[in-house]
Amino acid sequence: MAGKSGAEGGAGIDPMHQFEVQPIIELPTVAGIDTSFTNSSLWMALAVGLASLLMITASRRTAIVPGRMQLMGEMAYSFVANMIKENVGTEGMKYFPFIFSLFMFILFCNMLGMLPYSFTVTSHLIVTFALAATVFLLITGVGFARHGIGFLKLFVPSGIPVVLLPLLVVIEVISYLTRPVSLSVRLFGNMMAGHTMLKIFGGFVVGLGSAGLVPLAIAPFALMVAFTGLELLIAGLQAYVFTILTCIYLNEAIHMDH
Repeated sequence: MAGKSGAEGGAGIDPMHQFEVQPIIELPTVAGIDTSFTNSSLWMALAVGLASLLMITASRRTAIVPGRMQLMGEMAYSFVANMIKENVGTEGMKYFPFIFSLFMFILFCNMLGMLPYSFTVTSHLIVTFALAATVFLLITGVGFARHGIGFLKLFVPSGIPVVLLPLLVVIEVISYLTRPVSLSVRLFGNMMAGHTMLKIFGGFVVGLGSAGLVPLAIAPFALMVAFTGLELLIAGLQAYVFTILTCIYLNEAIHMDH
């Protein structure tokens, strides 16, 4: 369960408290921006560090019969590489470093957020929107770099009556501009909702147990265990969904599929 555990005090626990950003090292404000090192910064750094450690360790000593770390690294590499080839083609492999880094960062942030007393970075909209905005800018840049002004044809559906064209172009442009919003809200919403439910179930268990109603705590405890397994699945699935949508958008920018 993410955030602080239910041991803080039963049913009176605020399930939203786990999402509060707290400064760890106070730093001066620069141009009106608080530069303090926070719990969010810490867990992002841990996600980057652990993902880097996994890949460095996996590639340091390669063997015909891979060990656990090498196997995990090779599986992660092959998984993302196949995702790119299937959805973008071989041309998309030049963007492999970015897409692989994106997948690993989101995956590790999601998984680390499942640890007790941790902080779920991807439960904050500003973080997920920053990731989605980066993807949006990359895709748009690739589209214009490859096709120039012809990239605007993406917003002009083929085979459409001229009378409907202005309306459909507006709809296509709005749909394109809302991509970073949909990408970010999907990831943020799933992670925040799941961790909130875990916190609530944990509060029920601790509250009933503290009141001496241990038999009544069995049901919410069983739900919490089942929901924890579901959240682990969702944590991995959301990293996959974010990454595969990035590949689909990249395919559009490269091949102008519509």
